[in-house]
Amino acid sequence: MSSTPYERTSAAETVAGFLAAAAIFVSLTGIAYRPLRLIPIAIVLALVATAIGGRATRLATWAVGIAAASFAVGMAVAVITSHPLW
Repeated sequence: MSSTPYERTSAAETVAGFLAAAAIFVSLTGIAYRPLRLIPIAIVLALVATAIGGRATRLATWAVGIAAASFAVGMAVAVITSHPLW
């Protein structure tokens, strides 16, 4: 049993976690499908999740990194395979 009392999270912290998870999903989807449409949205979602902070700070930080890497990889994949960027 823990000696610290149970800490309730606020609704904003819960939303930040969902935003970070959504940003990771959208950015990884953007690698395969239209990177200039999806990945900037994922970057904005990840930055908003980071700004909210709370318990999901590490997840939001990972979401920003994954989104940035997905942008570079998605653009490279689109150019190499001659798929449309947007």
